[in-house]
Amino acid sequence: MKDVVLDSFKADYKRLSPSEQVRFKAALRVFIEACERYAADPSSAWPASLRVKGVENAPGVLEMTWSFSGPDGRATFAWIQVDGQLAVRWRRIGGHEIFSKP
Repeated sequence: MKDVVLDSFKADYKRLSPSEQVRFKAALRVFIEACERYAADPSSAWPASLRVKGVENAPGVLEMTWSFSGPDGRATFAWIQVDGQLAVRWRRIGGHEIFSKP
């Protein structure tokens, strides 16, 4: 699964603690597998461990919760096309504060 990372995501990621970065990378493996299933069959369910859903008042933006226990960990993304294939555009990462500009 191809992806594009916005500068806002890169800046947010640098602010995560090393343990948060490790937890995100672990969730990312599950996320990529789920994205590949979604690309093949958009009706496939997301893993409950990621709680993927749309962001309120932000059409086309989705959120993935990668940490439910403290600290809160979420990432926002959107579907795009790259070279004619479905891809992910990573927008923001962090806690609830990312929803001010998802």
